Amino acid sequence: MNLAAEQKSADVTDWAARIGWVVGLLLFVAFVYWLMRQGWKWRGSLQSDLPELPQAPEAPVADEDVRLRLSGRYHGSTTAGQWLDRIVARGLGARSRVELTLTDAGVDVVRPGATDFFVPAGQLRAARLDKGIAGKVLAEGGLLILTWQHGDRLLDSGFRSDRAAEHTAWVEAINLMNQAITTNDAATANDAPTTDASATATDAAPLTTEGTAR
Repeated sequence: MNLAAEQKSADVTDWAARIGWVVGLLLFVAFVYWLMRQGWKWRGSLQSDLPELPQAPEAPVADEDVRLRLSGRYHGSTTAGQWLDRIVARGLGARSRVELTLTDAGVDVVRPGATDFFVPAGQLRAARLDKGIAGKVLAEGGLLILTWQHGDRLLDSGFRSDRAAEHTAWVEAINLMNQAITTNDAATANDAPTTDASATATDAAPLTTEGTAR
């Protein structure tokens, strides 16, 4: 009888210890989660100068104007070239499903349940394949990274298509578009009227001669 009582008492003690461990673990998880939220808020306050995200033009896009479409996931944005410096302001830190549409006007980013935004063609800087962006690492080439200018910040935004083979076409199309825009801007600058220094000097010469003669 004494042996049976001791075994029963041991069982009760074991259950109390297990409950204590579970409660302690839950408290630890809650504390870590609280720290993460505080860090998220702190980072957001540091990025409060980030301008409002541009929105897509209101005019509907005709099918013939669409260069490419993509369905997949948005994995976040970082400061360009710094894959761990996550941008959380303006909703850019929220991961979500995404629908991308590329036209001559730019890239329309539609995110169900999160903030939509638009990247005008003139603000696109480059596109590339990569394997990681703040908190998400995939196989080499598993992410499509768009680099774009927003205010005075240069950002990298990471996307993954449901069909990863589509990434290459996006990289090629965006880089060709950016190259064309750069070439056009350079041509416009070269066509701008300039002051003819030799003509100015020639026009000014008679005045100088006349002044000397007097």
